[in-house]
Amino acid sequence: MINFNIIKLTFFLILGILIGFYYYIPLPTSIYITFCLIALLCTSYLISKKQFKKNIWFGIIAFITTFSIGILTTNIHNEKNYKNHYTHFISDVKKPTNTITFKINEVLKPGNYHHKYVIDILKIDTKKVSGTSLLYIAKDSLQDLLEVDEILITTDSFTAISPPINPNQFNYKKYLEKRYIYHQIYSTNKNLFRVSNTTHTFFGYAAQLRKNINTKLKKHQFKPDELAIVNALILGQRQLISKDVYSNYVNAGAIHILAVSGLHVGILLLLLNIIFKPLEQLKNGRILKMVVVILLLWCYAIIAGASASIIRAATMFSIIAYAMHLKRPSNIYNTLAISVFCILLVKPLFLFDVGFQLSYLAVIAIVSIQPILYKIWKPKLWLVNKLWEITTVTFAAQFGVLPISLFYFHQIPGLFWLSNIVIIPLLGTILVSGISIIILALINALPQFLADIFGFIIGLMNAFFEWIASKEEFLFQNISFNIFYVLTSYLIIIALVRLYIKKNHKTLVFLCLSVISFQIATIYTKYKNRKNAFIIFHKSRNTVIAVKKKNTLNVFHNVDSLLKNKNISTFAVANFIKNIQEDSLQNLYVYQNKKVLVVDSLGIYNFKSIQPDYVLLRNSPKINISRLIDSLKPKTIIADGSNYKTYISRWENICKKRKLPFHYTGKKGAFILIE
Repeated sequence: MINFNIIKLTFFLILGILIGFYYYIPLPTSIYITFCLIALLCTSYLISKKQFKKNIWFGIIAFITTFSIGILTTNIHNEKNYKNHYTHFISDVKKPTNTITFKINEVLKPGNYHHKYVIDILKIDTKKVSGTSLLYIAKDSLQDLLEVDEILITTDSFTAISPPINPNQFNYKKYLEKRYIYHQIYSTNKNLFRVSNTTHTFFGYAAQLRKNINTKLKKHQFKPDELAIVNALILGQRQLISKDVYSNYVNAGAIHILAVSGLHVGILLLLLNIIFKPLEQLKNGRILKMVVVILLLWCYAIIAGASASIIRAATMFSIIAYAMHLKRPSNIYNTLAISVFCILLVKPLFLFDVGFQLSYLAVIAIVSIQPILYKIWKPKLWLVNKLWEITTVTFAAQFGVLPISLFYFHQIPGLFWLSNIVIIPLLGTILVSGISIIILALINALPQFLADIFGFIIGLMNAFFEWIASKEEFLFQNISFNIFYVLTSYLIIIALVRLYIKKNHKTLVFLCLSVISFQIATIYTKYKNRKNAFIIFHKSRNTVIAVKKKNTLNVFHNVDSLLKNKNISTFAVANFIKNIQEDSLQNLYVYQNKKVLVVDSLGIYNFKSIQPDYVLLRNSPKINISRLIDSLKPKTIIADGSNYKTYISRWENICKKRKLPFHYTGKKGAFILIE
């Protein structure tokens, strides 16, 4: 039976987290209000208990209290609210700090030029502080990778994380803020001084275990791509996956199998239940078995990296393990609501994690939509029935995640159903085999022929997804989809499911209102995107200028291939651009009676008939900027990414002395004129 009170409480907790994140509420204020509400809730409970009847005020106060707890837990987890957070000791990030002592918290996927880490700040000079930052270390062929729990000192200073410089670009700064990361440190191996390499946390021991596993597996001659998939499938570590292999899994609609989640943890729960079943013969053996199984589930979650999807799965299956111990039937909706509630109390900003959102939406869709799809056809043959069951699960999950997937990724892998039909039946076997291979490798008892067979299977899986991804005609990309479409799409999906379950007047009205809301969202989106714009994008070593006229984008550029320019494709998708036209760069642009003169490397600008409002400098023209200002008298000087930085610095200084606005796209972002 569904307990709607649990679902309602979870809803109000989520609402509180959203308010707590987007609106500043002082920590002391939220503590005071929450404790007052808890006291009021207890009083209301005692009164209703004495009266032996339900009190509507108790329910209202409970929801408001949960809402307040959501705000409070968001504030408590934000370390910026505490006096010892490192940001309170760096008034100016450009000002050098003597020393920064930090501990390695997490090893990230390396970039082209740097190794990347998440670090915990321990000290600034001699002051003990707290907080999290990013560390970038320039790659060095002789350099060993840093490990979790290592403590180091650097004399390099903090730098601010830059916001996006082009419109509709992924906001990495906001993404990191949702992980409580506000600064970064760029360093080199020479500027790092090791204080300690002793492992002293559970996460450190987990990292050491993963390193040991990889060392053992490498002895059995696994190929790099095979080893990377084993790390992702079983150990939850995707740092080793190459860009091409990762793209193949994404385009084949199978990236979810590389994220340790409910499927992986569910299989592990079944295995643990079988292994520890003999414990039930002991006195209080069933309790002991439950405790051991849950502890091992959480040990695995930590070993696999403790990501949002893993924590979600471990929490949900811990609740299921407890229900199995009680031998009581548990409703999956209640289990999901309880797991969401528990996770968000401990990690409130998991709410913004894409994997967290996709996991829950997929599970909810499978539970609610799959039975409806399965009833459409009932095959008599066992094999056909199983294939049909997998197909309905796949399509149900896709229904659940489609709107939000379009919002985040703007693409649909058309052959997702084929990928899942082939892989899902085999995934359980692959996971069990992989765990067995790892255990045998750890105890030095893995025969080479078994390693070869397992490596061949992983290689075959990689080849299959590469083949699926190569069918580009089935990959629908660059689909425009905003948050209003997401919300109204889910309303329609919910309405359709409710109409199937209960065919009555209310559900029909709900469906009609949902469709109308989607139409309103469409009209609003079209109205919002009617605005025209003139944009000078930031592009290193190149010039890209675009003029937006309703649903058409005219792009003037000197890049080799506009199709590979993510800035243009991202802008086009976000603004529902249907037509992109290319042209060569011009010397003069007129937009809304504003003139933009382009001065290139030739340095020609002495046009007596033109008095431009803006001057764009590109390709490092060798000009006297003061003479240009006196001659043309522009309102603003603009420099894009095609110029040398020494030139930009000189131009900026001269404009500053002349009190003339100077806009460098690499610093201030794209230059935009809106109608």
